[in-house]
Amino acid sequence: MGYWGYGMPFLGAGIMKLTWIDIVMGVSVALLWGMGIVIAKSAIEHFPPILLMALRFEVTALLLVWFVKPPYHVMLQIFGIAIISAAIQYSLTFTGLRGLDASTAALVVQLEVPFLVLFGMILLKERPGLRKWLGIGLAFGGVALIAGEPKLGDAWVSMFMVVGGAGTWAIGQVLVRKLHDIDGLTMTAWVAVFAVPQLLFMSFLFEADQINAIRTAGWDVWAAVFYLGLIMTALGYGLWYTLVRRHPVNMVAPFLLLLPIFAVIGGVGFLGERLTILTGIGGAIVIAGVAIIMIERGEPQPVEVAGE
Repeated sequence: MGYWGYGMPFLGAGIMKLTWIDIVMGVSVALLWGMGIVIAKSAIEHFPPILLMALRFEVTALLLVWFVKPPYHVMLQIFGIAIISAAIQYSLTFTGLRGLDASTAALVVQLEVPFLVLFGMILLKERPGLRKWLGIGLAFGGVALIAGEPKLGDAWVSMFMVVGGAGTWAIGQVLVRKLHDIDGLTMTAWVAVFAVPQLLFMSFLFEADQINAIRTAGWDVWAAVFYLGLIMTALGYGLWYTLVRRHPVNMVAPFLLLLPIFAVIGGVGFLGERLTILTGIGGAIVIAGVAIIMIERGEPQPVEVAGE
């Protein structure tokens, strides 16, 4: 789903510098984003998933675009980033979510982090150390274990779509990391602006019955759209960027390890999903692998984070 920084050192003694308000904000971000997957899962029972994402970003764009200056000098780059990390990525991820439990999808999408390391190595000539390779191996091994879950049945296509969405997101973030003079809120706002027509076009190509879905949507479905656009995206990133302004990203990013945990709890509690032992073990391995990649001992390093 795209919530991660890159190369994030261990909190260590730095956690003492966080106030209780900071800690509440960090946990809240993970909760808002994790529950967003659960709410999106319920909403795509009515809205086609790509259309749902177009409506989500329309809400976000209409809210945020008035508060940031247009970055005219990199508009073309942001347009391209939106194609990859919004139009293509969300089309894959949320179409895949339709065929998976929210809890399963939330665990599989954590492959964004190891994919980011791999594409950083390929496209930016970065050299991941042995520790990161171990984390990558664990993360992919955990997803393979989840994929072997008998209850998935014929949902292999959905699984591969979510994996493909995670990889596509990582490519987009590698491109984002080349834009050094754009703040996260501006990036989030203008990716949303460009994502709306792109996603509508993708919906036109691959989905049907959009007009009827909009006409017959109940208040609960529209509430889900506004949650995704206002709460998950605008408020979630507002809290996140407040934390980033107060502290190094590498101090607060480990809060995001709570995201899949909240999504699993929400899927079980609100959607009636059943977390099997195999999925639970695989998910724990995935989270452990991601933690190994994100958490390092040593001095904080500069970290770049881009909004989803």
